[in-house]
Parts: sequence; structure tokens; C-alpha cells
Amino acid sequence: MAKPLIAIVGRPNVGKSTLFNRLLRERRAIVDAQEGITRDRVYGDVEWNNHYLTFVDTGGYIPADMDIFNAAVRKQAQVAISEADLVVLMVDGRVAPTASDITLAQFVRETGKPSLLVVNKCDFLQQDEQIHQFHELGLEHLVPISALSGRLTGDMLDAVIKRLNLEQTGRGDYAADTDLRLAIIGMPNVGKSSLANALLQDEKSIVTPIAGTTRDSIDSTLKWYGKSIILTDTAGLRKKAKIKDSIEYYSTIRTERAIANSQVALVLIDAVKGFSTHDRAIISHVIKKGRGLVLLVNKWDLVQKDTDTQKNFTAEIAYQFKALEHYSILYISALSHQRVSKVLEVADRVYQVWQKKYSTRDLNEFLKQVMIRQRPPAVRGKLIALKYITQVNTGPPVFAVYCNYPKLIPVNYRRFIENRLRATFDLQGVPVKLSFRKK
Repeated sequence: MAKPLIAIVGRPNVGKSTLFNRLLRERRAIVDAQEGITRDRVYGDVEWNNHYLTFVDTGGYIPADMDIFNAAVRKQAQVAISEADLVVLMVDGRVAPTASDITLAQFVRETGKPSLLVVNKCDFLQQDEQIHQFHELGLEHLVPISALSGRLTGDMLDAVIKRLNLEQTGRGDYAADTDLRLAIIGMPNVGKSSLANALLQDEKSIVTPIAGTTRDSIDSTLKWYGKSIILTDTAGLRKKAKIKDSIEYYSTIRTERAIANSQVALVLIDAVKGFSTHDRAIISHVIKKGRGLVLLVNKWDLVQKDTDTQKNFTAEIAYQFKALEHYSILYISALSHQRVSKVLEVADRVYQVWQKKYSTRDLNEFLKQVMIRQRPPAVRGKLIALKYITQVNTGPPVFAVYCNYPKLIPVNYRRFIENRLRATFDLQGVPVKLSFRKK
């Protein structure tokens, strides 16, 4: 049974994202006094009186503006309305109905869908009378609220339940396990939103040639061979020195949170611009956080190629960042969908490795072979003996190696064990952590 979907729509700066965050009890959507912060559809689940609902926050709807962003935002809002079970039209109670309010109310009425007119910024009891000026919009069900303070938002949720005729129904079976969480990350304008749309086969994220189009991290769910995957499209990660305002700062915070919540990160780089030091910094951050990683070289269709172009590009990446020899690299075009079908296949394979548990017996047989091949060198006259190895964690895999002098094991020998471990157990695409312990 699917959760009812409620779309929050309205003109810019009436408080849609503030209400969305209030209902979710977390700062999911970026909120700022500046107009037009929200552009894409942002989804979140809410539980109220044993009912589970999905709310979608949309960008400010401007009916007549043909600006590239406003036209795209308008399309996103229209899609949200078309897929919603109920539409919440939000207006600013301190301002008389505007032409945009009237146009949007007419659009909501014409859909024939259940609707609720929410009059925001009614911070005090005396201000509730502000709702009467909005009867001219022709929507029957009006509710005053203050999204900022949370005043009467419970009454609004009660009204939502009533309008959806859910009073007599219970929670229902909504518990669909998520098999994989993927985060799409990279520098601005490398094609993250285009890839998300290609994988979803839907224009869920706004795509323009302008860097920084995506601001929020946008979760979407897709089914792939019976598996449920949550795909998170994120804002581009800029160098810290180039973050100019609070909006970019909060976008970066949400991207970093998306990485932490994911199991595998799809890191995009621009094939035309090549592998940069900032790409390397982003990849290092993902590895440091212990996430699985698939490197996607996007816009490969724009590169002039000969027989060895891909081979040389891979060699250059490995030369600049040797650790990437242990991670899968795919050459794709999100625009033309070239090799996009392979992305989920490789990501799922990385996830299986990321969460796999290896038997202690197999690991100690591996350690025995390592000792036969190359024993650790003596350090400060001490003979180092590796006793046994076991896996102590998954996601990412962490292996504990017990020995007599853990602090004396040289760095190059640690790398040797890691490389042999990767080769023996095919640990492609995941960071491997070795913990040397006293025994």
C-alpha cells in the first residue's frame, strides 16, 4: 500500500520549505529569506496519528516568468501536483491574494484533486482572521498556521487526514526495505542531475547549463530487478574557498550528509575538463567516510577518441591518485544514456562487497599464504609475528590483525597486506581498513 502523497505548492517565499522542515522535524530543505531557494522537488515522510504520509516541497511557482530557472521550477511544481493525492496551496496571510495566488488556485481547482488552502504567517490568534481575504481563491478548505513557530500545524495535518478520508484506516503496510542507498556527488555542472534523471527515467531534478542549479539533496526511489534503491542527487561540491554565501554552505552540508547516509557514492567527473585536484579531494572524502565508490567519467560522448583514449585517461587518473586502481571506473554520457545501464549493476556489486562478511577460516588461510610469500621485516631487532586475522566490521570491511608488535609494522608492509587482501578476496570498489592489534 503506497503512502498518500501531498504536494506543497505556492508562490516564492510564502514558507513552503519552512513548513516542510517543520513537518519532518529536520532541516531537509534549505530555508533562506532570499526568494527562489528551492528549485527541485524534495520528498519526505511524516507520521501523524498512526498515518504515514509523504510530503513533497516544491519551488516557488511564478505563472508568467519565462526565466530558465522559473520555467523549470514551474514544471517541477506541475509534476508534483499531477502525481499528488492532495495539494496544499500555501499563501502568505500578511499579504492580500496576488495574481500568482489566483492563477495557481485556478490551476489547483482545475486538477479536480482534493486540496487544502494553508494561510501561513498567522503567528497569533488575532491574525487568524486573515484567512477570510482568501475565500476569493475558490478553495473550500482553509487552515491558518505559522510554519515558523509550528502553531496549528497539527490542525493542518488533521485536515489533511480528513480530506484524504483516512480517519478510519490504520497505518497500512508501508515498510518497504531499502536494498541500497546511492549518492550522486561531484563538482558543480558535471552532470549529476542529468544522471539522476537518466537512471530514474524521469525529470526529477532540474537540469540547466548553469553551475549550481541543484541546491537541496533530492531523494528518489527506484526499483531495479526487484531491489529498492534510494538515489540521492546532491548539490555540487565547491572548494571551501569558493563558497560565497549561506545557501552554498548549507548545500554543501546536505551533500556531506548524503554521503554519510549512503552506502555507495557515484562520483562524477567531467571528461572534457579532465581529472582535477578537487575531484581527488572529493574522492578522498568519500573513501575517508568509508563509503563504497564508483567513479563515473561523464560527457564521454564529447571527447575526441582514438584507440587508446580510454586507456590513457584511466592511466592518468591512476597516476594522479594511485588508490583509484582499486575502484571501478565507468565512461558514460548521462545525456545520451551511453553505458548508464551499467551504473546500477556496478554500484550493486560494490555494495555486495561493502557489506560482505568473510569467514575467519578463509582469512587465516590467506594470512598463512602471506607469511609464506613475505614475512614482515625485523624492526629495531624485534622479530614480528602475525598471529591471526579476523573481520571485525562490515560497511566498510574492517580487519583486525593480531601480532606481537603492532606499532612496529612498517607502512609499506601494511600496504602489502592490504593489496594481497584486495587481490585474494576481490575487494574492488570499497575502502579496506586494517587494524593491527597486540596479541
